[in-house]
Amino acid sequence: MYPEMRRKKQALSPAACDAILQAGTSGVLALAGADGQPYAVPLSYVYHEGKIYFHCAKAGHKLDLLDQNPKVSFCVIGQDQVVPEKYTTYYRSVILFGTVRRLTAGEEKRAAILALARRYSPDEPAEGVEAEIARYWDALCMLELTPGHISGKECIELVRQAGRM
Repeated sequence: MYPEMRRKKQALSPAACDAILQAGTSGVLALAGADGQPYAVPLSYVYHEGKIYFHCAKAGHKLDLLDQNPKVSFCVIGQDQVVPEKYTTYYRSVILFGTVRRLTAGEEKRAAILALARRYSPDEPAEGVEAEIARYWDALCMLELTPGHISGKECIELVRQAGRM
């Protein structure tokens, strides 16, 4: 069902994939677009308890496409170091495939937006976070991506440097 990685020696461990997802601040969500035209959108996210959470407005192209097909992929780049003298990049990235759903229950939505707020504003006082959430609550849509498959890959040079070849 999910594409098999061709260069298995470059595969990242589940723990390494998890670390990249935890450390990342942005990723690219890819959706099946209208008439087969792909649609990919960069967004901020939080990886919390094994799921990806992100927010959006309550209406828009992304939600229209998700209503038609909730299956997506999501990519996070953990390292992207250009090495000009070697004509390459030293990269690490994670891609996951899964299904997105809207969080409609108030407690689910609140838990997700709190996780996102803590990720991006960890030092903000709780009352400030709560005030900001209250300010935008009615216009806020929270989405949850449940992974069905996660894989990560790094360039062969990093594999060699780590002595895994």
